[in-house]
Amino acid sequence: MPRCGVMRCCRDVHRAVMSGWYGRRPCDVCVTDKEIPLHLHALFPSRRFFRLSLALPLVAGCALALAGCSEDDDSQEPPPPPAPAKALVVGHRGASALRPEHTLESYRKAVEDGADIIEPDLVSTKDGVLVARHENEISGTTNVSEVAKFADRKATKTIDGVQLTGWFTEDFTLAELKELRARERIPQIRPANTQYNDQFEIPTLTEVIALAKQLSEQTGRIIPIYPETKHPTYFQTIGLPLEDRLVTALKADDYTASKATVYIQSFEVANLKALRARLGTSQSNWKLVQLLEVETLRPYDFTVAGDTRTYADLMTEQGMKEIATYANGVGPYKRSIINVDSEGKFMAPTALVRNAHAVNLTVHPYTFRPENSFMPAPLKVAGPDSTRTPAGLIAELHAYLDAGIDGFFTDDPAVGRQAVDSYVP
Repeated sequence: MPRCGVMRCCRDVHRAVMSGWYGRRPCDVCVTDKEIPLHLHALFPSRRFFRLSLALPLVAGCALALAGCSEDDDSQEPPPPPAPAKALVVGHRGASALRPEHTLESYRKAVEDGADIIEPDLVSTKDGVLVARHENEISGTTNVSEVAKFADRKATKTIDGVQLTGWFTEDFTLAELKELRARERIPQIRPANTQYNDQFEIPTLTEVIALAKQLSEQTGRIIPIYPETKHPTYFQTIGLPLEDRLVTALKADDYTASKATVYIQSFEVANLKALRARLGTSQSNWKLVQLLEVETLRPYDFTVAGDTRTYADLMTEQGMKEIATYANGVGPYKRSIINVDSEGKFMAPTALVRNAHAVNLTVHPYTFRPENSFMPAPLKVAGPDSTRTPAGLIAELHAYLDAGIDGFFTDDPAVGRQAVDSYVP
């Protein structure tokens, strides 16, 4: 191949055209459907068509220029970088936009809809069994308040510094929890999910692993799991530590022991550090992920230990360097990567992804949801908060993919899959 300045020029032109330099991100016109004359997206029926229209005359010009290039030019162009891996779609609590969260049916739906990974949040029962619930207070996601025999289990407790009244998993044996049935958490936003109320059990971690294994056999692809230890300091203080039981359950099945990738996540720090110390370099298929809350908050174990640092401190260059000593990735709140202004428009990305990638940490932000209630203003559509806007979610995800994320948590994996598959870097 000729090695000349013209070749460099042509390569750069090609990259510019193919990267969508004319405007990758959804513009206000595409988002709001306002009519603006001669808008490029109106002129060209597709991004691919627009690129082709730009590329043809440029390629012709480059071909003519290359005719005069010398094979003896001493300049040497490096090969183009490899194509980036597609971002991972994590089914947040399963396909929780379409089924009651943390049920086997929700996880199954997530995989059917294209999720790469399923995410069970974990709490403990009275007899030390890990079950899938987003929190240990279960009145909002089960029918427990209507079961007369459990009326006397209602209690008031302080969990991570917050006083809560309700029914708590640690006051029930597994057998008792199996008598309960799951319900939709936010029926006002997801009324269609209420048709599944009182149909599904609360699954154990072991049952979630078995389902992932079964789905792997059915689909021909490995389905990783992404368990989160919920309220680890609290469960430690009441004699029901989560980490030992998690490790035992994961090692008990060859699927999670050696075949599938397992991402272990936590909003606290000490338990992840303890897991890293315990595992060392063994279990190379297990990845630890430090979750990051809103910048002004603190990990609860920091609060207990008197550590005044906040999540904002963990997001700095130095903070990421510390995280990299025990974890493989971070899971930040999405607005810590791209915030929105007073009008709901996306601002420029922060340094979070850059800081994480500088120390080889993957970045999986949360949570991307398809309803108006969760959309920034420019991406909302006409209708109430419960109105679904898949196009808005795809546009939002494309902005975050532009920012360099490696994966994301979504309540609607089908839309997440569409976003990944339609994304052009």
